[in-house]
Amino acid sequence: MSTLKNDLFLRALLRQPVDRTPLWIMRQAGRYLPEYRATRAKAGSFINLCKSPELACEVTLQPLDRFDLDAAILFSDILTVPDAMGLGLGFFEGEGPRFAHPVRSAADIDRLPIPDPEEELKYVMDAVRTIRRELNGRVPLIGFSGSPWTLAAYMVEGEGSRDFSRAKAMMFDRPDLMERLLDKITQSVASYLNGQIAAGAQAVMLFDTWGGMLTPRDYLRFSLAPMQKVIAQLTRESEGRRVPVVLFTMGGGQWLEAMADSGADALGLDWTTDLGAARRRVGH
Repeated sequence: MSTLKNDLFLRALLRQPVDRTPLWIMRQAGRYLPEYRATRAKAGSFINLCKSPELACEVTLQPLDRFDLDAAILFSDILTVPDAMGLGLGFFEGEGPRFAHPVRSAADIDRLPIPDPEEELKYVMDAVRTIRRELNGRVPLIGFSGSPWTLAAYMVEGEGSRDFSRAKAMMFDRPDLMERLLDKITQSVASYLNGQIAAGAQAVMLFDTWGGMLTPRDYLRFSLAPMQKVIAQLTRESEGRRVPVVLFTMGGGQWLEAMADSGADALGLDWTTDLGAARRRVGH
């Protein structure tokens, strides 16, 4: 692997001295870029774009060719893992993602495989390898996964939702079933992120998009606990460096102290949490 020319982002995550603090402002896929839209049109569909390592690499590098950024993030989707578990992912214009085979019963959960990152998710690993080669050490590459709770919410619901009532119903009526599902997803996510790290990701992030809709008790049990299990299984050294882990729960500002104890190296914040207040609560 090539020598890293700009490791500012990694040093900041590991709380090492930096001459300036990088700021990560998350923006979906650079969709405002005309070159992104051109590549998306060439792919024919969003899922084709995700599943083509060469096009995913192209899209990952497009913002870096325009702006002097300090890191690149893998172009992919959080729903690649449930798709690899056999749920049949489709994206529909104006409606978003939908699964052909949602998970609603014990039998559905028992049927779910743990995907092999170099088999069912090889296209993501190939994208990571391609991006690392093309970056040639310019900046570090961030890999990511959806959190177990976020993936479970989509898998039970079968699609996006305002309130994820089916997922919550399983959580309240059959917490044992929800925990069985979360255990399988936790194994899958840990394997997936370790595959990305082996392929060349130099930092990874867990995106917990839907943890913020839970009560404090349920967040700790059904969202944070599985993320802690994922973090505990991750490869933390690669290429002679520590691989930092970032944890982000949307709407999770009330749980920062618990999140800081998760084993992650850094926390992501959303617009509902003041940066200064977060720093006072969880220090560095």
